[in-house]
Amino acid sequence: MITLGVPLPMRTSEKPTGRVPVNAERQTSAAALSGPASRKLPVPPRERKPALAALAVLLILGGALATTLLVLRSGDRVSAIAISQQVGAGQRFTEAVMKEVQIADTGIGYVAWADRARVAENYARVTLIPGTLLTRDMVVSASRELGPGKAQVGLALKPGQSPGTLERGDRVQVIYVPSKGGSTNEESRVLAQSALVHQVGAPGRSGSGGLVTVIVDSSVSPTIVAYASSGEIALAELPGAR
Repeated sequence: MITLGVPLPMRTSEKPTGRVPVNAERQTSAAALSGPASRKLPVPPRERKPALAALAVLLILGGALATTLLVLRSGDRVSAIAISQQVGAGQRFTEAVMKEVQIADTGIGYVAWADRARVAENYARVTLIPGTLLTRDMVVSASRELGPGKAQVGLALKPGQSPGTLERGDRVQVIYVPSKGGSTNEESRVLAQSALVHQVGAPGRSGSGGLVTVIVDSSVSPTIVAYASSGEIALAELPGAR
């Protein structure tokens, strides 16, 4: 009899499973923990400040609201008084020196055009040049220039006796200039140091002279009138004394 033997199992080459040994995994974790990244200090959590955030939001909203109000109010126009001719400090306003202008309503206390009649009953606190927008602080009810102790003197001046650029409200020196044909040996002298030019008439035909009314102390007005009648008065402008 032929006995069949049990076949022996064939050996095959074993393939690697791909698993890393446990010891190797532990070594890798230890190396990672000992690296530079593991030595960083822990970052504390940020502290939230709700009060500051709310304040910032309120400031932003407030600025936006203020800008909106300014834009809206800039479209509102009001009638105000602007000065069209120079008015000297202490001089009385007249309606001829005022004109109506339309300006934006910015909240500044400009005098309304409707109050021009009341303004004409008052005086300028300071010298006002053309183009000035009138405010209430520029108006006073009494004038030291036109009050007691002052006098208005009219001068008929020849060319060369006054500057050709004089305007109402200017300040001038009133100077005595003796005539060359006189028999006296008097020298020129100042009769009024800072007289207010109250009115300027039309220039004379032959030059820049003309009629000029000045306000001076009543104590020197007779002397000025006497010298003016003989043509011995001249005016010198004081541009910085306004």
